[in-house]
Amino acid sequence: MSVTELKERHVAAAETVNALRERVKQKRLLLLDTDVAEYASSQGKSPICFGPTDLVCCRTLQGHTGKVYSLDWTPEKNHIVSASQDGRLIVWNALTSQKTHAIKLPCAWVMTCTFSPTGQSVACGGLDSVCSIFNLSSPTDKDGNLPVSRMLCGHKGYVSCCQYVPDEVTQLITSSGDHTCGLWDVTTGLRTSVFGGEFQSGHTADVLSISINESNPRMFVSGSCDATARLWDTRVASRAVLTFESHEGDVNSVKFFPDGNRFGTGSDDGNCRLYDIRTGHLLQVYHPQQGDCDDRQVTAITFSISGRLLFAAYTNGDCYVWDTFQAKVVLNLGSLQNSHEGRISCLGLSADGSALCTGSWDTNLKIWAFGGHRQVV
Repeated sequence: MSVTELKERHVAAAETVNALRERVKQKRLLLLDTDVAEYASSQGKSPICFGPTDLVCCRTLQGHTGKVYSLDWTPEKNHIVSASQDGRLIVWNALTSQKTHAIKLPCAWVMTCTFSPTGQSVACGGLDSVCSIFNLSSPTDKDGNLPVSRMLCGHKGYVSCCQYVPDEVTQLITSSGDHTCGLWDVTTGLRTSVFGGEFQSGHTADVLSISINESNPRMFVSGSCDATARLWDTRVASRAVLTFESHEGDVNSVKFFPDGNRFGTGSDDGNCRLYDIRTGHLLQVYHPQQGDCDDRQVTAITFSISGRLLFAAYTNGDCYVWDTFQAKVVLNLGSLQNSHEGRISCLGLSADGSALCTGSWDTNLKIWAFGGHRQVV
């Protein structure tokens, strides 16, 4: 068989695949006859009611001198690590507001940070294209700085997000401005898998965020400047399992739903969306009232421990608490007393779901706790 004939057969096969993909897409659309809010309403689900005292700011963590870009909780809920463009990581005792570590970074332009599953190490990355790991129990050098215990080098663009694989202290996943994600062996410092890049099913622009499925740690989702989110299986790096296309702007944040079957996204188009990884369907759009999202973008999202609430931070300083069933805003933390004075750039929920931490360009972090009669949702 000649090269020309092979090329013709390849083109014909590609056209057939694209036609079948379009038919499957149309079949799925026919089955998508409602969204979560309409179904919840038809089932008589009552909306959640929040008052100004049901979620209150109980602590303000002050110590950074630059914009806070990222934060993470330890699994046992007592400590928080934050990354700021003052060039430092700070580890905080969330119960006392005291700093336990202040780590000077090799590169001040840090964009992400995370705890290891044991809470004994922290990892961070940024514009130096390197993911740096610090062992919190290591002795400091003569200048009082904590040395880098491992540097994960290999990305050709900035490291936008990093996250340890749950219950695996030796495995970590990163996302980067080079359009790829990477799976790393922390022990050796080697990248064992690359997701995207030369593969056609990969992202076509900077990857901004990742979220690993705690129910199935082999699966993770990524969000990108190409306005898509993609689902990956770490056992098959050559192609994305599913691609989710409906946003009209950069996907800045992705987060798995607590049950692991769905995930949420937050985008520059001002909307949050909820997807099902089993069907590939868009289940719900969380869209602010008409005109509210014209000058704001979603910077970060996370779910409550039950999934009933979606916390979404915006560039104008708002932090909406959405009822995921009703697709309605039940509270705006930005309107409460002691709220941030600048853009909320990151947020995270404690492991037991009892507290929310937000980080802002005003250089502060705030811890919000359920107050009054309100139970953890």
